[in-house]
Amino acid sequence: MSEGTGRDVHSAALALMIRTLDEPGVLHELTRVILEHRANITYVDIAERRRDGSTVYFELEDVADEAVGVLIGDLTTLPIVESVERAPSFARIYGKRIIVVGGGAQVGQVVIGAVAEADRHNIRGERISIDTIPLVGEENLAAAARAVARLPRAVALVLAGSLMGGEVARAVYEIREKGIIVLSLNMPGSVPEAADLVVTDPVQCGVMAVMAVSDSARFDIRRQRGRRY
Repeated sequence: MSEGTGRDVHSAALALMIRTLDEPGVLHELTRVILEHRANITYVDIAERRRDGSTVYFELEDVADEAVGVLIGDLTTLPIVESVERAPSFARIYGKRIIVVGGGAQVGQVVIGAVAEADRHNIRGERISIDTIPLVGEENLAAAARAVARLPRAVALVLAGSLMGGEVARAVYEIREKGIIVLSLNMPGSVPEAADLVVTDPVQCGVMAVMAVSDSARFDIRRQRGRRY
């Protein structure tokens, strides 16, 4: 079982929404059945929780088409399960995620470039989504940067601010070791030295972030590391 936060964001073969009772041992029972079918869990989330029950979302791979019905049937027979529905996987709908963190004005400009470029690629059949969170303060920014490595489908981080360094730079080095691509605006502080790529114009930074993660763009981030534009 993987945590669902790796950089491999290929579409899961099977996604299930399972409505269950809300009580101890539910996940154990569900995963026991999944294990019996030798399916690999690539992502799991409690998508909804109410007094009358919970909805658990699974993304699975290594499930043959002819075995899907049997797996769903076995899950449905569990006393804790109310219903099982197939669903499109998050990877298929939202695809790769680019996270933009930093000051409000800079974040907005980066997003303009990123969304415009992502739209161009998504029209061609890719799936690239942009998430933002305006933040200030070294501790908050460092925590947000580190959290990107734990986010499902996140592949790149853009740090958009006027001054970043210290603990934020250390966080950048850490998440780059985990496979996250990091772009930074050209600003004072040690973050630009820690990032894969530094871009002065925020709109262009957003565009290049999308190009760096796109499957169809002729842009190799490995050849750009350490450069400033």
